[in-house]
Amino acid sequence: MTIAIIEFGGSNCNLDVLHVLEDVVGVDAERVWYKETDLDRFEGAIIPGGFSYGDYLRSGAIASRTPIINSVKKIADEGKPIMGICNGFQILTESGLLNGALMTNKYPKFRCEWTNLRVETTDSPFTSAFKEGEVIRIPIAHMDGNFYADEATLSTMEDEKLVTFRYVDKEGRVTDEVNPNGSQENIAGILNGKRNVMGLMPHPERAAESILGSNDGLRMFQSMVEYINNR
Repeated sequence: MTIAIIEFGGSNCNLDVLHVLEDVVGVDAERVWYKETDLDRFEGAIIPGGFSYGDYLRSGAIASRTPIINSVKKIADEGKPIMGICNGFQILTESGLLNGALMTNKYPKFRCEWTNLRVETTDSPFTSAFKEGEVIRIPIAHMDGNFYADEATLSTMEDEKLVTFRYVDKEGRVTDEVNPNGSQENIAGILNGKRNVMGLMPHPERAAESILGSNDGLRMFQSMVEYINNR
C-alpha cells in the first residue's frame, strides 16, 4: 500500500502528513508534485494543508486547476479514498469534488488554536475508528475556513449524513461561541456522495501523537488505511 501526498507550490503540511503515515501509522507514502498526471499506482491520496499559490484569487482556486486534479478525480471515481486537510479541503471544493465553498472567516482573522469536534458519522473511510457522538480535540490553522452551502445542499448533507465533524464545546454542544470561523451548522468536515472523499479544516496530522497534546487525529489515518486494506 502506498498513499500519495499531493504537493503544490505553497504546501507546508506535507512533511507532517508523511511523518504520520510512515512513522506513526507504518504505511508507505510518497510526495507527489502537482504536475503528475497518473496516480493509478496509489491506493489513496491526501491533499495536505498550506497556502497553495499564496491563496491568490481564492484559497485553493489555482491548485484546483492543475494537471494532477484530473488524476485525483479519476481515482476518486474508482472509489479510492481522498482526504483534503485545510487548504486541501479548499482545493476539493474548488475542484467540485466536494460541495460547498470555504469563505473568509466570519471575523476575518487567521485562527490557530485547539478546537473540539463532534464525530457525526462513523460510516466513512476516515471515521470508522471513532464512535458517533464522540468529542475529539484537533487544532485549526486557517483564515478561510467558513463553510458555506445553499439550503438544498445542506439538507441533502444532513439527510445522507455527509457531515463528518462539527465544532462543539467540551460537552459536545453546538454553539455559536465555539464556532471559530462562522461555518454553517458549525460544520468542520464533510464527505462527497460516494463517501470516499473527505475535506476538513482542522489538522489531524497535528494531533496524531500524544506528545503534541492529542492523538485523536491518528484514527482518521488509521481508518483510511483500514478501508484500503479491506477494499
